[in-house]
Amino acid sequence: MSETSRGTSTPVKLAERRIFSDSFKPLYKEGMGLVEEAAEYLDGKGRIEARKLSRLAATLYAAESMRLTTRLMQIASWLLLQRAANSGEMTRDQVAAEKAKVRLDTASAHEDAAGWSELPEDFVSLVTRSLRLQALVRRMDEEIYGNGSLSALQAAARRPNPVSDQITLLHTAFGRG
Repeated sequence: MSETSRGTSTPVKLAERRIFSDSFKPLYKEGMGLVEEAAEYLDGKGRIEARKLSRLAATLYAAESMRLTTRLMQIASWLLLQRAANSGEMTRDQVAAEKAKVRLDTASAHEDAAGWSELPEDFVSLVTRSLRLQALVRRMDEEIYGNGSLSALQAAARRPNPVSDQITLLHTAFGRG
Protein backbone atom coordinates (compact mmCIF):
# COMPACT_ATOMS: atom_id res chain seq x y z
CA MET A 1 0.00 0.00 0.00
CA SER A 2 1.17 3.51 -0.70
CA GLU A 3 0.42 6.52 1.44
CA THR A 4 -1.21 9.59 -0.05
CA SER A 5 -0.73 13.11 1.32
CA ARG A 6 -3.86 12.70 3.45
CA GLY A 7 -2.54 9.60 5.18
CA THR A 8 -5.03 7.25 3.57
CA SER A 9 -3.75 4.19 1.79
CA THR A 10 -4.44 3.26 -1.81
CA PRO A 11 -3.59 -0.07 -3.36
CA VAL A 12 -0.53 -0.31 -5.56
CA LYS A 13 -1.39 -2.01 -8.83
CA LEU A 14 1.66 -4.16 -9.50
CA ALA A 15 0.43 -5.17 -12.96
CA GLU A 16 -0.01 -1.53 -13.94
CA ARG A 17 3.44 -0.68 -12.63
CA ARG A 18 4.86 -3.60 -14.65
CA ILE A 19 3.07 -2.68 -17.88
CA PHE A 20 4.00 0.99 -17.73
CA SER A 21 7.70 0.43 -17.01
CA ASP A 22 10.75 -1.21 -18.52
CA SER A 23 9.80 -4.49 -16.83
CA PHE A 24 7.14 -4.82 -19.57
CA LYS A 25 9.81 -5.62 -22.16
CA PRO A 26 10.37 -9.27 -21.10
CA LEU A 27 6.61 -9.96 -21.17
CA TYR A 28 6.32 -8.33 -24.58
CA LYS A 29 9.31 -10.30 -25.85
CA GLU A 30 7.89 -13.57 -24.50
CA GLY A 31 4.49 -12.97 -26.09
CA MET A 32 5.79 -11.93 -29.48
CA GLY A 33 8.36 -14.71 -29.41
CA LEU A 34 5.61 -17.25 -28.81
CA VAL A 35 3.62 -15.84 -31.73
CA GLU A 36 6.65 -16.20 -34.00
CA GLU A 37 7.50 -19.68 -32.71
CA ALA A 38 3.92 -20.89 -33.25
CA ALA A 39 3.81 -19.47 -36.78
CA GLU A 40 7.08 -21.17 -37.69
CA TYR A 41 5.92 -24.46 -36.21
CA LEU A 42 2.49 -24.45 -37.83
CA ASP A 43 3.93 -23.56 -41.24
CA GLY A 44 6.78 -26.05 -41.04
CA LYS A 45 7.25 -28.97 -38.71
CA GLY A 46 3.60 -28.86 -37.63
CA ARG A 47 2.34 -29.47 -41.16
CA ILE A 48 4.54 -32.52 -41.49
CA GLU A 49 3.53 -33.89 -38.08
CA ALA A 50 -0.17 -33.24 -38.75
CA ARG A 51 -0.08 -35.46 -41.84
CA LYS A 52 0.87 -38.43 -39.66
CA LEU A 53 -2.12 -38.08 -37.32
CA SER A 54 -5.25 -40.23 -37.30
CA ARG A 55 -8.38 -38.60 -38.69
CA LEU A 56 -9.67 -37.83 -35.19
CA ALA A 57 -6.38 -36.35 -34.01
CA ALA A 58 -5.98 -34.41 -37.27
CA THR A 59 -9.40 -32.87 -36.75
CA LEU A 60 -8.53 -31.94 -33.18
CA TYR A 61 -5.18 -30.57 -34.38
CA ALA A 62 -6.92 -28.38 -36.99
CA ALA A 63 -9.44 -27.03 -34.48
CA GLU A 64 -6.82 -26.46 -31.80
CA SER A 65 -4.49 -24.77 -34.33
CA MET A 66 -7.22 -22.23 -35.05
CA ARG A 67 -7.75 -21.67 -31.33
CA LEU A 68 -4.00 -21.31 -30.77
CA THR A 69 -3.66 -18.79 -33.58
CA THR A 70 -6.65 -16.79 -32.37
CA ARG A 71 -5.40 -16.83 -28.78
CA LEU A 72 -1.93 -15.65 -29.77
CA MET A 73 -3.24 -12.89 -32.05
CA GLN A 74 -5.42 -11.58 -29.23
CA ILE A 75 -2.48 -11.65 -26.81
CA ALA A 76 -0.29 -9.89 -29.39
CA SER A 77 -2.94 -7.21 -29.88
CA TRP A 78 -3.11 -6.61 -26.14
CA LEU A 79 0.67 -6.47 -25.85
CA LEU A 80 0.94 -4.01 -28.75
CA LEU A 81 -1.67 -1.75 -27.16
CA GLN A 82 0.20 -1.78 -23.85
CA ARG A 83 3.46 -1.01 -25.64
CA ALA A 84 1.78 1.93 -27.40
CA ALA A 85 0.58 3.27 -24.05
CA ASN A 86 3.97 2.65 -22.46
CA SER A 87 5.77 4.59 -25.21
CA GLY A 88 3.25 7.45 -25.19
CA GLU A 89 1.87 6.70 -28.67
CA MET A 90 -1.61 6.23 -27.20
CA THR A 91 -3.29 7.48 -24.05
CA ARG A 92 -4.57 5.04 -21.50
CA ASP A 93 -8.11 6.00 -22.49
CA GLN A 94 -7.36 5.22 -26.15
CA VAL A 95 -5.86 1.89 -25.15
CA ALA A 96 -8.87 1.07 -22.98
CA ALA A 97 -11.21 1.82 -25.90
CA GLU A 98 -9.21 -0.33 -28.33
CA LYS A 99 -8.59 -3.17 -25.91
CA ALA A 100 -12.33 -3.62 -25.55
CA LYS A 101 -12.08 -5.35 -28.96
CA VAL A 102 -9.49 -7.82 -27.65
CA ARG A 103 -10.73 -11.12 -26.26
CA LEU A 104 -8.51 -12.85 -23.74
CA ASP A 105 -10.71 -15.90 -23.29
CA THR A 106 -9.93 -18.24 -26.17
CA ALA A 107 -10.60 -21.72 -24.82
CA SER A 108 -8.76 -24.91 -25.59
CA ALA A 109 -9.68 -28.56 -25.83
CA HIS A 110 -8.68 -30.47 -22.74
CA GLU A 111 -6.14 -33.24 -22.26
CA ASP A 112 -9.00 -35.71 -21.96
CA ALA A 113 -10.37 -34.78 -25.40
CA ALA A 114 -10.44 -37.66 -27.86
CA GLY A 115 -7.23 -37.60 -29.91
CA TRP A 116 -5.32 -35.27 -27.54
CA SER A 117 -2.76 -37.91 -26.62
CA GLU A 118 -1.85 -38.27 -30.31
CA LEU A 119 -1.05 -34.58 -30.78
CA PRO A 120 2.63 -33.76 -31.36
CA GLU A 121 4.56 -32.84 -28.21
CA ASP A 122 5.81 -29.53 -29.67
CA PHE A 123 2.24 -28.55 -30.56
CA VAL A 124 0.92 -29.38 -27.09
CA SER A 125 3.76 -27.33 -25.60
CA LEU A 126 2.76 -24.31 -27.70
CA VAL A 127 -0.88 -24.68 -26.65
CA THR A 128 0.05 -25.02 -22.98
CA ARG A 129 2.41 -22.04 -23.03
CA SER A 130 -0.14 -19.90 -24.87
CA LEU A 131 -2.81 -20.73 -22.27
CA ARG A 132 -0.42 -19.82 -19.45
CA LEU A 133 0.45 -16.52 -21.12
CA GLN A 134 -3.22 -15.77 -21.82
CA ALA A 135 -4.07 -16.35 -18.14
CA LEU A 136 -1.25 -14.00 -17.05
CA VAL A 137 -2.28 -11.29 -19.50
CA ARG A 138 -5.94 -11.62 -18.51
CA ARG A 139 -5.06 -11.23 -14.81
CA MET A 140 -2.95 -8.17 -15.58
CA ASP A 141 -5.70 -6.70 -17.74
CA GLU A 142 -8.26 -7.17 -14.98
CA GLU A 143 -5.96 -5.56 -12.43
CA ILE A 144 -5.10 -2.58 -14.63
CA TYR A 145 -8.42 -1.86 -16.30
CA GLY A 146 -10.83 -3.73 -14.05
CA ASN A 147 -13.73 -5.79 -15.24
CA GLY A 148 -17.22 -5.06 -14.06
CA SER A 149 -19.87 -7.64 -13.35
CA LEU A 150 -21.01 -7.48 -16.99
CA SER A 151 -17.58 -8.61 -18.14
CA ALA A 152 -17.63 -11.40 -15.58
CA LEU A 153 -21.03 -12.54 -16.84
CA GLN A 154 -19.80 -12.44 -20.44
CA ALA A 155 -16.72 -14.47 -19.50
CA ALA A 156 -18.87 -17.02 -17.70
CA ALA A 157 -21.08 -17.36 -20.77
CA ARG A 158 -17.98 -18.08 -22.90
CA ARG A 159 -16.55 -20.84 -20.69
CA PRO A 160 -15.60 -23.93 -22.65
CA ASN A 161 -18.37 -26.41 -23.21
CA PRO A 162 -17.02 -29.93 -23.85
CA VAL A 163 -20.18 -31.03 -25.65
CA SER A 164 -20.14 -27.98 -27.91
CA ASP A 165 -16.42 -28.55 -28.59
CA GLN A 166 -17.08 -32.15 -29.64
CA ILE A 167 -19.97 -31.11 -31.90
CA THR A 168 -17.70 -28.51 -33.52
CA LEU A 169 -15.03 -31.17 -34.06
CA LEU A 170 -17.58 -33.49 -35.65
CA HIS A 171 -18.84 -30.76 -37.94
CA THR A 172 -15.26 -30.02 -38.94
CA ALA A 173 -14.47 -33.67 -39.52
CA PHE A 174 -17.48 -34.21 -41.74
CA GLY A 175 -17.28 -30.89 -43.58
CA ARG A 176 -20.39 -29.25 -42.12
CA GLY A 177 -20.82 -25.97 -40.29
